Amino acid sequence: MRLPSGWSARRPVLDDVPAILAVVHASDIAALGHPDFSADDVREALTAPGLDPTRDSWLAVAPDGEVVAWSYLEDSTGGPRESVTVYVHPVRGVAAERPLLAGQLARSAQRAAEFGYDRMTVRAMAIPTELRWIGTLRDAGFGFVKRYARMRRPLAGLTAVPPPPPAGVTIRPVDASDEAELRIFHRILDTAFRDTGDHQPTSYQQWRSQVAALPSVSWDEWLLATVDGEPAGALRSADQNLDQNEGWVKQLAVLRPHRRRGVGAALLGHAFARYAGKGREYAGLGVDLSNPNQPVRLYRSVGLTTRYEVDTFERTVEAGPGDAGALPAPVSGVDQVVGEGEPVQ
Repeated sequence: MRLPSGWSARRPVLDDVPAILAVVHASDIAALGHPDFSADDVREALTAPGLDPTRDSWLAVAPDGEVVAWSYLEDSTGGPRESVTVYVHPVRGVAAERPLLAGQLARSAQRAAEFGYDRMTVRAMAIPTELRWIGTLRDAGFGFVKRYARMRRPLAGLTAVPPPPPAGVTIRPVDASDEAELRIFHRILDTAFRDTGDHQPTSYQQWRSQVAALPSVSWDEWLLATVDGEPAGALRSADQNLDQNEGWVKQLAVLRPHRRRGVGAALLGHAFARYAGKGREYAGLGVDLSNPNQPVRLYRSVGLTTRYEVDTFERTVEAGPGDAGALPAPVSGVDQVVGEGEPVQ
């Protein structure tokens, strides 16, 4: 796959965040009717522990120097599955979509070899109405896997006082200064998600590295639930949607022995109260609609409704040099450029 004549590609740096965000917002507006990404989200992607922007991300640049597309890989665990994302400006960047996807798949093949895997499973997301992108994915060998829902509820009328939890259930913020408590928090998340069939376990140190790389953390919104004094559930918030004045539930987990006791609803009620107390207008989260535990029923019961849906596609790539013979020889770091008519790595 080649970029059009006169175009180039280079590695992103943090100074590119405004230009990248402009591309992402244009893509979001075309697909959803509104922006759904923030500058902090871009920074988080570029600084994530599993991503090296000098090897795992590309910008496509039009002949006039404007950044018109951005692609990157995401793999926070070092496991045999990762995600690829390609954002293109819906008017100016379309010609970069297929070359950047091909380049990222080549890089996934390299990463599989570097990690010692025979192959890498690569996933990509698409709004169901993004027909061109879905066609690009299918032409590249991706097949549909499952669907997610992006849910939201307004917080008007709520106060900073949460509803009382069920008898025996206690909800409180995690103590970020207590290493033992953070280990309990991680253990709940890691254990509870193991029965979803799609969870990639992370060690505590991997998880701590991921948290340390976040642009910001509101620890008072990370909640721990106990049942009769025993750790039972955890809710992790994220600051990713503050530009939309929305509190975001990144993860909600309840250990199997304590499910169906109102723990999840109590955690959500406390999170919503904390968001409302900070003046947030909305609370939001994403949910895997194929999750056998059917958490979507809980979310609907606490007032969340579907804002839009996202489909997941998947393919595998065999470990190897990533078609390295067709690629330009590496040059220094982020200044590597693919010239006119050359293939993108």
